Amino acid sequence: MSWHEGVLGDGSGIDWSRVLLLALVVTVLVALGTVAATSSSSFGLYNPSWDGTSELRQDAAADPAVESDILRDTAEYTELPANETVAFVISPDDAYTEEDAERVREFVAEGGTLVVLENFGDDGNALLADVGAEARADGQLLRDERHHFRGPTMPIATGVENHTLTTGVDQLTLNYGTAIEPGNATVLVATSDFAYLGPEEDDLDEQDELRSYPVATVENVSEGQVVVVGDPSITINAMYDEPDNAPFVRGLYADADHVVFDRSHGADVPPLTGAVLTIRDSPLLQLLVGTVGIGLVAILSRVRVRSGLEAAQARLPARYRPAGSRHSGQEVPSLSDAERAAYLRRRYPDWDEDQIQRMITAFNHPRSEEETDE
Repeated sequence: MSWHEGVLGDGSGIDWSRVLLLALVVTVLVALGTVAATSSSSFGLYNPSWDGTSELRQDAAADPAVESDILRDTAEYTELPANETVAFVISPDDAYTEEDAERVREFVAEGGTLVVLENFGDDGNALLADVGAEARADGQLLRDERHHFRGPTMPIATGVENHTLTTGVDQLTLNYGTAIEPGNATVLVATSDFAYLGPEEDDLDEQDELRSYPVATVENVSEGQVVVVGDPSITINAMYDEPDNAPFVRGLYADADHVVFDRSHGADVPPLTGAVLTIRDSPLLQLLVGTVGIGLVAILSRVRVRSGLEAAQARLPARYRPAGSRHSGQEVPSLSDAERAAYLRRRYPDWDEDQIQRMITAFNHPRSEEETDE
């Protein structure tokens, strides 16, 4: 009997009620697995929808020259080789506490590169102030009536400066971004001369100042660097492949050995991913999971061998079976080993002598135990 006959029927035909039940179980398991392994939060690294950043995460993970990771607690900054690491903070949802901000500041002071992508929130600017950077996100909506993608609120920033961080980049395609007030920072990318700031509901009028606005800057802070980008949406799945967002983001960590995505103040990772990351970060849990896994494999292996033996015994006529496998009350004369061997050779002509002898030994084992008990 094959495995699917045992699951879907009793050998005489398919039991459709079992088929429907199995289909329902599989559907539920797939749904639960999807929920446990994906996220629906904006800028979520495991969110495959348009507003997630799963493509960014996968792109970094696929780069053989860099080791990527997700940072869920700022305490992990202390374990990073700062001068070899680029850390991305993408539109944080919550403000960094004094202790958290101090860890990030020390990371930058020791040579780390911090990339902050922020448009309208205050938490990104607060972090920039805490680490000692001068650049700030303006917070007003940036528009360009002449150079845009699908509308003025999606400006195409064509003013790309010659810098190692902009190699291979000719433009950035923005989506509801803002300008950067650079202070003494170096401008990496700016809009055309036809951009302006203001609420979305306001129309362009003579009072608006049309000029070029910085949208990405870089500056040295202590031994490290801080990059500020006025539009976190260049990292979302819907915009990541627009010109030249992906090359620009890749260029920010091109010379690094490590890239981390700081989600300590954003939406948490999915439950299944969180469990995997927790186990990976704990040698004790790795040992525990490994031990349990080995135990399960051993148990399942024994069950499989026993099931195979019982299935083989069930195929034999009752008089050829060992005493322990017969129904109680039946008086069937037992066969000798030679008779059993002869039957097995006829029934399974492709078996060799070693297989036949092993099967006979297995058949005799329950009978031996009964004789011992008697």
